[in-house]
Amino acid sequence: MSENEKACCGGPGYASPAEAMKAPREKLLYTVALYTGTGIEKPDYLATVDVDPDSPTYSSVIHRCETPNIGDELHHSGWNACSSCHGDDSKSRRYIILPGVRTSNLNIYDTIDPKNPVLHKVISGDEIKAKTNLSAPHTVHCLGADIIISMLGDADGNAPGGFLHVNEDFEIVGRWENDITGMNYNYDFWYQPRHNMMVSSEWAAPNTFMPGFDLEDVGAGKYGQSVHFWDFEGKKIVKSIDMGAEGMIPLELRGLHDPASNEGLIGVTLSSNIFRWWKTDDGDFEVEKIIDIPTIDVEGFPVPMPSLITDILISMDDKYLYFANWLHGDLRQYDISDIKNPKMTGQVWLGGLLGKAPVVNGVEVQGAPQMIQLSLDGKRLFVTTSLFSTWDNQFYPGMKDKGGQMYIVNCDTENGGMSIEPNFVVDFGNEPNGPSRCHEMRYPGGDVTSDIWM
Repeated sequence: MSENEKACCGGPGYASPAEAMKAPREKLLYTVALYTGTGIEKPDYLATVDVDPDSPTYSSVIHRCETPNIGDELHHSGWNACSSCHGDDSKSRRYIILPGVRTSNLNIYDTIDPKNPVLHKVISGDEIKAKTNLSAPHTVHCLGADIIISMLGDADGNAPGGFLHVNEDFEIVGRWENDITGMNYNYDFWYQPRHNMMVSSEWAAPNTFMPGFDLEDVGAGKYGQSVHFWDFEGKKIVKSIDMGAEGMIPLELRGLHDPASNEGLIGVTLSSNIFRWWKTDDGDFEVEKIIDIPTIDVEGFPVPMPSLITDILISMDDKYLYFANWLHGDLRQYDISDIKNPKMTGQVWLGGLLGKAPVVNGVEVQGAPQMIQLSLDGKRLFVTTSLFSTWDNQFYPGMKDKGGQMYIVNCDTENGGMSIEPNFVVDFGNEPNGPSRCHEMRYPGGDVTSDIWM
């Protein structure tokens, strides 16, 4: 691979989080965009967004690359390589993997030309089901040459799912885990080989969450409330912690970026809490609640409305926590320099069911802050508004016909604070084939939710 190709693809990553923070300002952003659930019979696609303020096409989708199939429900994504590969000249962050949650297809795109990704390969969901009895791929993490993907169900859409192992040539190796005893459901995961640990969280069986949200399913125990700590080398769970009523639907997991750290945070969605997890000096694992967002009584809502924390991330220097409250409609920033005692330092409103910011930058917001991605230097927080097609249609029915949006929130990295960038909005309601939704985002050069240092 030439030096130019390595540069285009992000190279083998950065030597440390501190080095990553000094990277050039990002000019492109990839987001999954989907027609699944809109009634428009078109494939979902990878959208390339111009985020360079000096570009004439700033705040625009400049390229679209469709999947070969209709109905994938593109959701999360990940790279074939990340900063865990730093120092290996044979590796580059060139291929981005886009799983289809509904079809279980893995759509792999080549970004050798960053502005014009092209489809490289599709691993059929039917092949994955036949070889591993797994379905509904979610979180993608690289591990050196190979790739691990959390799978939310078995071939029939039942819990608990497991983990898919794919090699660097995008061939199915098989199931990654040796033992999933104790795991009721699956969702996100974060690993740190230096400490021989992995943490995984729980959503629900695909057959439960795909049709939409039913509160009775929570009472029936059909949604998760546990986190699991793994012996990473042994590929088995060593401890599961049931967080009870305070830990209903623990979704996003983020570890601190410092590889010497053995702790991180959990975004608990339905209970609307942030939990801290850590490995003790004697090798045990513990969790504790550090942030609680109160419910709000809203006329017409059947229960006191939770904020519904749907995404969290930690800045590259481990100083700030950001999270999205998808029902209430706000984004929050907390100083976690003292991680046991976080301090709220910023908040902005975008859409939401509380009606505090229905129109932002001249566009009617459909949905609310949902997925977030932070620039490597920590100064620009990108946000999209779609959660999952059936859940969007249930809570924000206007999104089906008007599409989702992407915004930028400027972040004060010295003193704390947030403000909405007034000159940026990408309205996916104006796409060529009709309104679409936008969800998870990635930078060509790496981002704060994909890179893990060893």
